[in-house]
Amino acid sequence: MFSEYLWGAGGGLRNSHGTRSRVLAQRSVTTVGAVTAVDTLPPSDGRPELLVLRAIKLGDLLVAVPALRALRRDFPEHRITLATTAWLAPVVELVPAVDVHLAQHGLDHPISAPAGAVDVAVNLHGAGPESSDLVAALGARRVIGHADPTNGFEGPAWPDGVHERERWTRLLTWHGVTADPDDVAIARPVAPPVIADAAVVHVGAFHGARHWPTDRFAAVVRGLRDRGFDVVLTGGADDVGRAAAVAGAAGLAPEAILAGVLGLQEFAGVIAAARLVVTVDTGAAHLASAYGIPSVVVFGPAPPEAWGPPAAGRHLVLTDASVRRGDVFAEDPDPALLAVGPGDVLEAVDALGVAVTDAPTAR
Repeated sequence: MFSEYLWGAGGGLRNSHGTRSRVLAQRSVTTVGAVTAVDTLPPSDGRPELLVLRAIKLGDLLVAVPALRALRRDFPEHRITLATTAWLAPVVELVPAVDVHLAQHGLDHPISAPAGAVDVAVNLHGAGPESSDLVAALGARRVIGHADPTNGFEGPAWPDGVHERERWTRLLTWHGVTADPDDVAIARPVAPPVIADAAVVHVGAFHGARHWPTDRFAAVVRGLRDRGFDVVLTGGADDVGRAAAVAGAAGLAPEAILAGVLGLQEFAGVIAAARLVVTVDTGAAHLASAYGIPSVVVFGPAPPEAWGPPAAGRHLVLTDASVRRGDVFAEDPDPALLAVGPGDVLEAVDALGVAVTDAPTAR
């Protein structure tokens, strides 16, 4: 998080040629108001309780949005609590289906809700004993999840080889809840974006298996600028060095580096206001899908058949499944990622037909 941003003289974000970017939205960055997850299920507000378990990362949360939206439609009278990772709070706030964010740090501690307080418990985390036992301990009247004979839960068998969004919408459909796997939209942040109308190049990823080489990102940045795009670089705190290397090799001004300085909701706002997103398979790709922003996504260890964007959107996936190693926790880039070159990415950008004068898609 940060409260101040560096701007060029005269208040504009400047590129290496000294011209002011036309995509500036504001002179400084302010963090969103305090957004926190509660440690214990709050006292009842009079509505029956529906609790959803999904305690993982940003992308995992966003692929569950279609299921969350379906639950909201099917249970309009319930208070919906999402038990998920606390640091996701700024994005959970953007999911209108959720009323309460209950902090759940993995599966090594009980869900902090009194036994019997939950009317409907939904397991969108998995089908193993760890998640199933946590849900069983809630003592809910109804459980929506995959089959678990040990706890006496009815449901479909765990399916292999399906997209994550479809996994959870099919689960709900089996339990009588109509769900659309392409219903991925989330709300836009209320605060104005730090920058609008830019091509956002996201250089970060949690593990080295998804680290596309910085020289390739730099070549893409140069190509985007040649096409008239204003470019900013995003990533987490651990990606600042990578972003600096990309900026240096591409001749991009340091002020265009947003890696490590944006809060999570500010990051979502930048994606929501972008003209184009170029990224590897990370939360940035899922945010682009949620906001209907054209994107080029380079896949490495994870198959796009399980984690890719909706087919109906302006999104293109690049990978080579024939050389995929598939170890998402490896520290060196997956061969499927390295099989994609900068020219492939720029060709995909051209194929998307995103003009510099395009306005972001409203969702």
